[in-house]
Amino acid sequence: MKTFVIPDNTKMEERNIVLDGDIIIGNHSDVRYGLIANSAILGERVEVSGDIKTISDIRIDIWSHIGGTVKTKENAYIGEFVSIDGKLVVKGDLDIGNDVKIKGGFEAKGWIVVRNPVPVIAYLFLYLTELLRMGKDEEVEKALNELFDEEVETIGSVAMIIPNGSKISIDSIRVPSNAVIGNDCRLVGNIRATSLDMANGTTLYGSIRTMNTVNLGENNIIHGNIVSRGEVYIDKGTHVLGEINASSIRIHETARVDGVMRASGGIVFEREGEDALTDNELMTLDI
Repeated sequence: MKTFVIPDNTKMEERNIVLDGDIIIGNHSDVRYGLIANSAILGERVEVSGDIKTISDIRIDIWSHIGGTVKTKENAYIGEFVSIDGKLVVKGDLDIGNDVKIKGGFEAKGWIVVRNPVPVIAYLFLYLTELLRMGKDEEVEKALNELFDEEVETIGSVAMIIPNGSKISIDSIRVPSNAVIGNDCRLVGNIRATSLDMANGTTLYGSIRTMNTVNLGENNIIHGNIVSRGEVYIDKGTHVLGEINASSIRIHETARVDGVMRASGGIVFEREGEDALTDNELMTLDI
């Protein structure tokens, strides 16, 4: 879980991150938003500032803190020493550890069991073990590729994955490794990552800074600058409202950059059905 993954149609609103699928948050991460998702899995010592609302299960590991209300239409698993500033509302069963603090009280329609729920990483291990026992090798391989592979080949995964130690707020999105963003997302904050791959139709209200490559697909809008020590590639129809500073730049002729482009390794313009223009030919272009 080293790659930061944002699935298709994810929206960062004023107070919440809203997505259709699941969300998995690694240990020691700080998310200054509420969460609205299908299901949520939070690791150890995770900080979520707002409410968490899910259709399916919620699993919160030890020492985590939720700054709002937690609501689920299914089951909830709350580890030891978790604190919830709001109310806990569970339509299914509640499995809760010792020394859990819930300031707003709780409601549970199903069974309530006071014990220490299985830690998140152990839960995932048991889940994969059970799939193997049932002979579902293909599902195990798919789950491992989606959750634990550093190289995410398919943009637009169902789950949002926030790696260990990430910090997400309205000002910045700081992740320890690579970032992969799906289609038709609306994101707020300056992204800081090792590298970034963005699919199509996404709007980012912020800048991008990476150590390695930046690949932007079609018809994206970036309301900020792009700074990278690697190559920056911008596909057709994408609009960058700020500047670009990189080691090299490849840009489609239909893309638009409002600011200055600087690249020590040169700038290449790509044309539809024709050979690209090299940096030696840029002297005649108004950029």
